[in-house]
Amino acid sequence: MLVTLRQIVQEVSTATHLDDALDIIVRRVKDALPIDACAVYLTDVESNHYVLMAADGFNPASIGGVRIDRQEGLLGLVGERHELITVPDAAAHPRYHPSSATGEERYHSFLGVPLIHYHQVLGVLVAWKRAPGQFDKDELTFFVTIAAQLAKAIHDAAAVDEVSRMLSGEVQGDAFIQGIQMAAGVAIGTAALLDPLASLESIPDRPTQDIDAEETSFRSAVAAVHEELRASSERLAADLPGEVRALFDVYAMLLGSDGLVSDALARIRAGNWAPGAWRETIADHAKVFEQMEDPYLRVGAEDIRAIGQRVLVQLQAEAKESRQYPQQCILVGDTVSITEIAAVPVKQLAGIVCMRGSALSHTAVMARALGIPAVVSLAPLPIGRLDGCEMVIDGDQGRLYIEPSHAVRAAFRRLIGEAQARSERLMALRDLPAVTPDGFRLPLYANIGLVSDTVAARDSGAEGVGLYRTEYHFLLREAFPLEDEQYQIYREVLEAFTPRPVTLRTLDAGGDKILPYFPVVEDNPFLGCRGIRFSLDHPEIFLIQLRAMLRANAGLNNLQVLFPMISRVGELDEALGLLARAYRELLEEGRAANKLRVGVMIEVPSAVFLATALAERVDFLSVGTNDLTQYLLAVDRNNAQVTTPYDSLHPAVLNAIHQVIKGAHLRGKPVSVCGELAGDPAGALLLLGMGVDALSMSPASLARVKLVIRSFTLQRARSLLDEALGMEDGFAIHRLLNGAIEEN
Repeated sequence: MLVTLRQIVQEVSTATHLDDALDIIVRRVKDALPIDACAVYLTDVESNHYVLMAADGFNPASIGGVRIDRQEGLLGLVGERHELITVPDAAAHPRYHPSSATGEERYHSFLGVPLIHYHQVLGVLVAWKRAPGQFDKDELTFFVTIAAQLAKAIHDAAAVDEVSRMLSGEVQGDAFIQGIQMAAGVAIGTAALLDPLASLESIPDRPTQDIDAEETSFRSAVAAVHEELRASSERLAADLPGEVRALFDVYAMLLGSDGLVSDALARIRAGNWAPGAWRETIADHAKVFEQMEDPYLRVGAEDIRAIGQRVLVQLQAEAKESRQYPQQCILVGDTVSITEIAAVPVKQLAGIVCMRGSALSHTAVMARALGIPAVVSLAPLPIGRLDGCEMVIDGDQGRLYIEPSHAVRAAFRRLIGEAQARSERLMALRDLPAVTPDGFRLPLYANIGLVSDTVAARDSGAEGVGLYRTEYHFLLREAFPLEDEQYQIYREVLEAFTPRPVTLRTLDAGGDKILPYFPVVEDNPFLGCRGIRFSLDHPEIFLIQLRAMLRANAGLNNLQVLFPMISRVGELDEALGLLARAYRELLEEGRAANKLRVGVMIEVPSAVFLATALAERVDFLSVGTNDLTQYLLAVDRNNAQVTTPYDSLHPAVLNAIHQVIKGAHLRGKPVSVCGELAGDPAGALLLLGMGVDALSMSPASLARVKLVIRSFTLQRARSLLDEALGMEDGFAIHRLLNGAIEEN
């Protein structure tokens, strides 16, 4: 059973169109079970019907034409109850309403299961038997299991079909792909893939200007791989057994067959550039192997893709052109790293689209810092076909429009104009303090990660830097930066804000911020060697950074240092010991250095309960709500499938922050919040009520938060906090706060 399940899911996943995927489902499920008919009905939300989309055992003419009200019949019962329904004799059931068009009245035993994805019923998978009677246990188990796995495949295939219709101009009106908001705002621009030649799947289609040149390039790449295989086989002949060396012969045979090369050449001559033609060819040939019953033959698909990647590398080596980005660039990729964002000139970057990630990933954090709209797609997109397409990103609703209509573009241009006008009105608050109507002042600082960000931070009216992410400089290099280089960077930031305070966080590598020149391979990097753990494991690197910071503070005295990911008092003591050692060494060397204020980031649950003890050892605490939320709720903040449970206004998160503030204040130490919650007007309102001493956020969020602070009295904020802490659901807290802000 397990092998059959895997085969069906694999075939459906590789289908190029939704109709093909549905046909595979009904045919393969009917073959796998002793049933007489199998059908898939999909949900039409607008008309509130189930539509027959594929069937094996029904009248073929009924497919696409039968529509059943979602509240009627056995299908309606399955959808209402969200569970498997079996009926031994359908004709005797009160909900039985057969469709004469399908011919289903000749069947008696009914089995239906909902196709559910992201809490939504996409449709119903149905099986029928002619004879009345029960389905046995194995049949029910198979049916439930296959339905659970196929729901996502159907969702993804439908999304790809929708994009294809958008690209071909078949879709009219305001059709969009639903995703998840990463960073607010709207943008219109041209899609640019991160690295179109990185893998076969990510290669775009591009019309070729010179067919002969593309053909020559392709033939050259094939010849180069042939030579590479021959040389590798000869070089390793003495060290590998014959059956392993034979793999080289298999690859050479595949590459030498007429099928692969001639098919690719035909596609090039039809107008596609060589990499795109090769991608299509490899996909078609691999699919043939994947659909074979024999598991040994199916392995051939892996060989096809492996040889495809080798040729692609050769084509990539021959690509001489330097990367050019569109003027209004929308960066598109499976994931988009902060280094890839930094590669695009800031004035050209209009938006970001990812296949994976969430609102609290570091990609999202950087997008918000730059004021760039960003969306995570909830379905895989045919990335290879998107390069150069016009797109509209709605970061407020988490929506993506591909090749939008004139009306959609016009509507979003109006929204962009309104947003710019709103931003200009908010900028009038830039030089005003964040003071409540009853006179309580709450300092607002900026979160930045590059020296170039200092201009935006100052222009936003920030009273200093509450979080400078020093790891960005490490990530953008090809080796660890040495002391003098770090000193110059930190000094420049400190001088830009003096005498206002600047908080430098020590290197926070790990998790999804992997240093390209020092990768740490871990099964679970977010629970591994990251933050202060990495620095303490490598004091030779940590001391260089601490020395650079102490030197940069000389004569300015506006530097604060922040230790990330502290989970034990012992870690803090060790870090403080290394800081003291770095200071002593500098004095012994006769170098100018000034002591600095020290803080600890509260971002793991253990630190919440140690807040009082930690506050006794440092000058201030800073709550990082992004990671604190992730660890408290056991939710991967980079996983779009669990985005809904990720909520910084979850009651547990709010109570943890409140506990930290009260514990630190008992020791007379201030607490700031530098996570994304601080930049959310609703979150800032609650933090104000908690008595937080400062907030730090992306420069793009500062004006909105300042407006809220200036609009609510401290007493009103405390009242809202008391009401929120009495709630048990984060969604209710959102409604409470957003309602209060709108009313105000």
